[in-house]
Amino acid sequence: MTQSKNGPNRRTLLQAGSLVLLLGTQQIARGASVVAVRIWPAQDYTRVTIESDGELKARQTTVNVPPRLTLDIEGIDLADGMRELVGKLKPDDPNIAGIRVEQRKGKLVQLHIDLKQAIQPQVFNLQPVAAYQHRLVFDLYPVHAPDPLEELIAQRLKELDEASARAARLLGIETDAMDQSAAGADDPLGELLARNGHAPPDKPIHTPPKTPAANAGKTPAKTAPRPASGSVTERLIIVALDPGHGGEDPGAIGPGGTREKDVVLKVAHRLRDRINATRVNGNPMRAYLTRDADFFVPLGTRVQKAQRVKADLFISLHADAFMTPQPQGASVFALSNKGASSAAARWMANKENAADLVGGINVKVKDATLQRALLDMSTSAQIKDSLKLGSAMLGEVKRVGKLHKPHVEQAGFAVLKAPDIPSVLVETAFISNPDEERRLNSDKYQTDLADALLKGIVKYFSANPPLARSRQF
Repeated sequence: MTQSKNGPNRRTLLQAGSLVLLLGTQQIARGASVVAVRIWPAQDYTRVTIESDGELKARQTTVNVPPRLTLDIEGIDLADGMRELVGKLKPDDPNIAGIRVEQRKGKLVQLHIDLKQAIQPQVFNLQPVAAYQHRLVFDLYPVHAPDPLEELIAQRLKELDEASARAARLLGIETDAMDQSAAGADDPLGELLARNGHAPPDKPIHTPPKTPAANAGKTPAKTAPRPASGSVTERLIIVALDPGHGGEDPGAIGPGGTREKDVVLKVAHRLRDRINATRVNGNPMRAYLTRDADFFVPLGTRVQKAQRVKADLFISLHADAFMTPQPQGASVFALSNKGASSAAARWMANKENAADLVGGINVKVKDATLQRALLDMSTSAQIKDSLKLGSAMLGEVKRVGKLHKPHVEQAGFAVLKAPDIPSVLVETAFISNPDEERRLNSDKYQTDLADALLKGIVKYFSANPPLARSRQF
């Protein structure tokens, strides 16, 4: 067989063909391939993630009326992965109204995100970590975010209104008579809200109830008793519950596939319901969740959220994991500013503090308050109160299951660094232990654990009443 002087011979062609087979189409193609797309909707913000086998570049354009975000993503084709993004959008997403994708010239995909409200977008890249490859992330934060403290106040006001209505029905009080009586009553809660700028005080016109002529001579209707002037106002006790991980960060995964982020959220919901139905020394309690659904919350933001609602306690819920299935039992941790109390505690803190790397935060955003929350060293008084809270909880948790350690351990957990809030981290069980994984999935254990944690909270407050604050109800 003859060979052209300028062309490749047969051996060269065979070698080139073998190289194509070894590399595969993805490696020799220009640009990156989409591995997965995900949407994490939440009231706090909605996250959109495009995972690929190479880093993607994006340029963003924002339109205010109607609100829309357009992104030009370079280096990819309009493959099935990008088309799947449209199908993953849920109708009840609080921030995204619709998604459209189109292929432009070359390897350029244009992504149009129609928004339900004004949004402050953050677009950034995350390098490969844990089970993830390269990620292009769009975090869509509402410009007008709801005030969590006002929401807690509104919940309490609604409860008071419903309780008054129930009492009226039981007493047979006519609604109009009760409303008129209440209009003339002292309203310390309304006055407090007005002073804080939450709502204007009502200025009703006081008019005596009219008695129809047909009712002349009959027994007058009952009226609601007017509360005594200067009656004592309630102190609303707020407990911040912090279900660990969430969204892009699944946390530890048990041998049966149970995800830490799912079970701790279920326990948090059960504990929330119990806290909301409980009073301590006559004062109502209210639970506030740093996340109430499956979305990622950075460690510093968890602390910041608790401070924003002026929480009296901060309780972070997790499910332990170890490299072997033998370890078991629940644990309670408090902060230490002098080093960890054991090697295991230090290892656990390092693992939990790495959550931001997996969940993904925009390192370009420099929030001074958030940074301080991560760097502030808590006061000795806060750590002392945290140890008291942890001891009260351990005393109750040991009644429903095994303890990994019989005392509260200490380490430098980032989420425990609110200097003005007693804070503990509860490892509910070892999810890496098959028996404890089954227990974590059982309704009975979740219920028993929530009951035990509530008893620990009540026991702590009974011995350490919350300090008086300007926020009273």
